[in-house]
Amino acid sequence: MKAVITVIGKDNVGILHKVSGICAEYHANVIEVTQSVLQDMFAMIMLVDISDINADFSQIVDKMNALGDKLGLSIHTMHEDIFNSMHNI
Repeated sequence: MKAVITVIGKDNVGILHKVSGICAEYHANVIEVTQSVLQDMFAMIMLVDISDINADFSQIVDKMNALGDKLGLSIHTMHEDIFNSMHNI
């Protein structure tokens, strides 16, 4: 199972580190990352393997949301099945 994490907001030092740190805390393995900085705006898409997580997926979502609130970022954590359903016609 996989999840997609998107992060958008004002660029700041350590965003990737903090998001991947939460992934590591819950044993979610980062598979792919793409990120860009456009002027002072940060954008990242991260694909993570959640097959071996050590907590309920909703706990990861809540922790990412809390991080986003703390840093003033929009962080969305979505299960792969939901992501695929939203992007298929």
